[in-house]
Amino acid sequence: MMISRRLLPALATALAEAPAVALLGPRQVGKTTLALAAAASRPSVYLDLESEADRAKLAEPELYLAQHADKLVILDEIQRTPQLFRSLRGLIDAGRRRGQARGRFLVLGSASIDLLKQSSESLAGRIRYLELAPLDAGEVGRDRLDALWLRGGFPESLLADSDAASLRWRVDFIRTYLERDIPQLGPRIPAETLRRLWTMLSHQQGGLLNAAALARALAVDGKTVATYLDLLVDLLLVRRLAPWHGNVKKRLVKSPKVYVRDSGLVHALLGIGDREALLAHPVAGASWEGQATESLLAAAPPGTEAYFFRTAAGAEIDLLLKRPGERRPWAIEIKRGLAPKIERGFHSACETVRPQRRRVVYGGSERFPLAEGVEAVSLPDLCMELGAT
Repeated sequence: MMISRRLLPALATALAEAPAVALLGPRQVGKTTLALAAAASRPSVYLDLESEADRAKLAEPELYLAQHADKLVILDEIQRTPQLFRSLRGLIDAGRRRGQARGRFLVLGSASIDLLKQSSESLAGRIRYLELAPLDAGEVGRDRLDALWLRGGFPESLLADSDAASLRWRVDFIRTYLERDIPQLGPRIPAETLRRLWTMLSHQQGGLLNAAALARALAVDGKTVATYLDLLVDLLLVRRLAPWHGNVKKRLVKSPKVYVRDSGLVHALLGIGDREALLAHPVAGASWEGQATESLLAAAPPGTEAYFFRTAAGAEIDLLLKRPGERRPWAIEIKRGLAPKIERGFHSACETVRPQRRRVVYGGSERFPLAEGVEAVSLPDLCMELGAT
């Protein structure tokens, strides 16, 4: 079953305007499917750099790729052969001199830090970056919202035949990342230690980062925890949501909030296999908040800045989104229930931030006013509203 991805038009535009495009996202998120869909209307060649046969074709990359100068070349899992970026630079510059300046290469990568470092050194001014996240509430529609929350947004997990099959897929996904993918990237991190950190972050989903407490629990030092966390962030598996740093005369919380980006992975790490177990688990509210946050960020225009707001006195806004070109952010409160209520802390925080719009996301489908200037809205509807120009 195919679900259309909102990033497809942006990818097509990028290929029409830039010589090279990097499509970043975790493994199994649908990058290859999206890339092939974008290439369907033009001659193209696809190379999987995890395949020995395809890597062999690139033993002399300039010679091989020059034979396909009239095609879109898709290079999957580019982080396996980062040295290719040097070759791509020369081919792009040669193509520009012949008038072939756009849509030459589409590179797909699962690890952002090494990819960005290599490409920024070799392809500055020649490459555009797009990030493909797991499926979100705006893409799957209302009928699959409950499944999206429980199973997460990785297509094979979401569309599995049963909750049990979905959980098995996610357990295998986590094991593969820990035992195969991360060691291939270079860091020598014990798989069990990283699993424990990942599980701790799931228990504390949406909580303030306390690196010292994590270090004590893992019996490592604070710098080591920071390194491990950076790795999970760079693999696009964990998000650090920064605190609002506006010029306000209040004592603001300065630690970031940390989310495991896919709710299905949260539940797999915690052993939650079905909806009944999820609803009974203490992480339910934070898990839904994380899933809503990821959906809203995926729906927001590129370049949107994301924060949360919290003061020492208890004033709080779950999510602040500042879209490009707008002077003031949107204030978004996230509630899982069907009868949302606004706490005094939200009103107090809005008086300080003075947001452009005030929205309360909740678990229902109708839209209605909660207070003056504050509307309750469903998650799919707010995704649509955020994405509108």
